Amino acid sequence: MTSTTSSPHPNHQSSACVIAAPFGCLGITTEMVDGSLMLAHIRYLPASAKHQAPGNALAALVEEQCRAYFADPRAVFDLPLKPQGTAFQQRVWDAVAQLKAGERITYGEIAAHLHSGARAVGGACGVNYFPLVIPCHRVVAKANLGGFMGQDAPGLYRDIKLWLLNHEARA
Repeated sequence: MTSTTSSPHPNHQSSACVIAAPFGCLGITTEMVDGSLMLAHIRYLPASAKHQAPGNALAALVEEQCRAYFADPRAVFDLPLKPQGTAFQQRVWDAVAQLKAGERITYGEIAAHLHSGARAVGGACGVNYFPLVIPCHRVVAKANLGGFMGQDAPGLYRDIKLWLLNHEARA
């Protein structure tokens, strides 16, 4: 079942679905923005989340590309992403998007490249709208795993980061 909501802007429609992932579920939101259907958000959800089938062709394509990644972490995402975030966040996400499966980089290394601070890079990674597509899980702290999705404690997001890194290490 797909939920569709319209916003006050006539060219802005949203559709959400929830698909299974090896570590739980993914919530996928697509939006019609100025006449173009775009991926607006991917959320990591627990396995208990209620599944909802993709309600449009883009959501089905996101599901297909996610499944390809789960089968082979070298799979490439090619999806229209809704422009979001600050200019700095976009610079961080652009840097992270260049990382290949299995590569890891530290927050400090990205910060040095962008002439910024490691915490600012971590903050940008924590609000990433497109996890998996923009693989912030590949960014780690200098001495440990670091946080993930704005969380720096054991739990769902840390477990997902470990799963993703281990999945890519096996490739």
